[in-house]
Amino acid sequence: MSNAADEDLVPSGAPAIGHVATAAVDTSHGPILYLDDITVSFDGFKALDKLTLTVEEGELRCIIGPNGAGKTTMMDVITGKTRPDEGSAFFGQSIDLTRLTEPEIAHAGIGRKFQKPTVFENHTVFENLELAMKTDKRVRATLRSRLGQEDLDHISETLSTIDLFDAADQLAGLLSHGQKQWLEIGMLLMQEPRLLLLDEPVAGMTDEETAKTAELLHSLEGSRSIIVVEHDMEFIDEIARTVTVLHEGSVLAEGSMETIKADERVIEVYLGR
Repeated sequence: MSNAADEDLVPSGAPAIGHVATAAVDTSHGPILYLDDITVSFDGFKALDKLTLTVEEGELRCIIGPNGAGKTTMMDVITGKTRPDEGSAFFGQSIDLTRLTEPEIAHAGIGRKFQKPTVFENHTVFENLELAMKTDKRVRATLRSRLGQEDLDHISETLSTIDLFDAADQLAGLLSHGQKQWLEIGMLLMQEPRLLLLDEPVAGMTDEETAKTAELLHSLEGSRSIIVVEHDMEFIDEIARTVTVLHEGSVLAEGSMETIKADERVIEVYLGR
């Protein structure tokens, strides 16, 4: 077990989790995520054009669309990387995402996994999960920290969830591509998120790894809200409940996979015949 003391032990692309106090997420009278008329422009190009999206508590939502449709910009707005020019973005009823920094949003309960896995390759699987725990990461606090039974149980449960229990002592750098993806999802789970954003989670996976990833996401559905952005339509077909299609920065269509497949507009701009 490792008690790392380095403040800069953060994989490339991963937001640091600071010791930030934020309001509890209230979803008692509404969705966990609400985007309303979000507009983002870059040098005159509208990456998002009055985008409105609602995600319910415990929902697994799939987002698809052609390149340039605004999928990445949407996730950047949700996680605080990009500020919208117009519109509102709320996490629960009271947390205004447009007023928070990236670390504050992560601490509030939104976790994001990028397409390329970002794990500590020179640390074991167990140590990666330990380093990702939602704790004070400042040097002095880290030096004093020791894992309690609750922490050990949390890591053990996460190892089982991501099917890496038997690989706990293995260096992360020796894992397969799919296992690294699962480990990064596990690292997000250690931060106890209410909402997970997953960017192309099965890109580069084998068929077997893709099937296991579908099982993993189904196991998380209900206990957490999940947004999956993916181009693999067979995978989307496997996991989808509700699919949102983005095109030119706004919602083109939304509904079940069967509804989306039959939509002439979606066929024309994305699925083809």
